[in-house]
Amino acid sequence: MGSMHANCPNCNLRYEKEPGNFYGAMYVSYGFSTAIFLVTAFVLYHFFNDPGLNVYLITILIVALILFPLNFRYSRVIFLYLIWKS
Repeated sequence: MGSMHANCPNCNLRYEKEPGNFYGAMYVSYGFSTAIFLVTAFVLYHFFNDPGLNVYLITILIVALILFPLNFRYSRVIFLYLIWKS
């Protein structure tokens, strides 16, 4: 299995990632992170009778770290689907 060409074999165009893709994916990632924080806080509040602030902070941090690989990958994929034009 070979790697991707650095330049187009036909027109010699250099393949590069556009900086806008990273910025756009950061907005999608921010939305995912906000949703993770809110859902975790909602579950803690309603199912564990409103624990203390430390429990909120530690639990949200642990859940966010566990879900970070999914957030990182899917935020880029979803952003590409949002900007893709057929």
